[in-house]
Amino acid sequence: MTALRASFIGLLAALAAGCATAPAGSDGQAAAPGASRAARADEPVSNAQASEDEETDARRRARIRLDLAASYYQQRNYNVALEEVRQSLGADPNYPAAHGMLGLIYMDLGERTRSEESFQRALRLSPNDSDINNNYGWFLCQTGRERQSIEHFLRAARNPLYATPARPWQNAGLCAMRAGDEAAGEAHFQRAFQLDPSNPVAMFNLAELSLKRGELDRAKFYATRLLRGYEPSAETLWLGYRVERRAGDRDAAASYAAQLRRRFPESREAGLLAAGSE
Repeated sequence: MTALRASFIGLLAALAAGCATAPAGSDGQAAAPGASRAARADEPVSNAQASEDEETDARRRARIRLDLAASYYQQRNYNVALEEVRQSLGADPNYPAAHGMLGLIYMDLGERTRSEESFQRALRLSPNDSDINNNYGWFLCQTGRERQSIEHFLRAARNPLYATPARPWQNAGLCAMRAGDEAAGEAHFQRAFQLDPSNPVAMFNLAELSLKRGELDRAKFYATRLLRGYEPSAETLWLGYRVERRAGDRDAAASYAAQLRRRFPESREAGLLAAGSE
């Protein structure tokens, strides 16, 4: 595999608060739960307006249920999350975010057909929703359609109001690397880093790519920033060790090596260190 190992994808995704995201609002713009258009007290309510108000109330009830579903999903309590999504859709069958949430749950449960159907329904209802596009892109990437996934990540990133704009760029980088396109992957990681200089996925991969090309100053910049900003893992300590060893800083390399042996003695990286690999 390229610079990013499959075993590390999950770790860094978790550090970055997840590659997939629970839906924020019906349009992907973090709409406030319960937000609705209120008629003025002196304004007559037409039949059409009454219908709109009823739909808004239905959406409010659906959003409350979806908030609960997202909480249970994050706790990996999938049975309860599914029930809450069903309640959400019972209140509003055309709620895009709820269908997107179903896609996430089914993806985690390994039910690919149901996940695909749910995401497709969500996108038919709201084609430009950033959360749905980001999450469907991640589903495509996880099911061997890496190049197809990029389109959805970039569509998510185009929304100037998206609350987490670095995430789709980060995910595009991961999936481009999986597809073997290092140049595109690096460009996507650079964009993620520009938007969020604390993004661990971008920093790790940019350090790896720079180290691979022998650009040691750049590799050290990203690796040091990553190790200072986050609790170290076996993977990041191994990265720091290799960067400092190549850069000729024996003291810094020795420090990373000692931490790796002490904190992660059974890790694959500790084994590589013991074997003298780089």
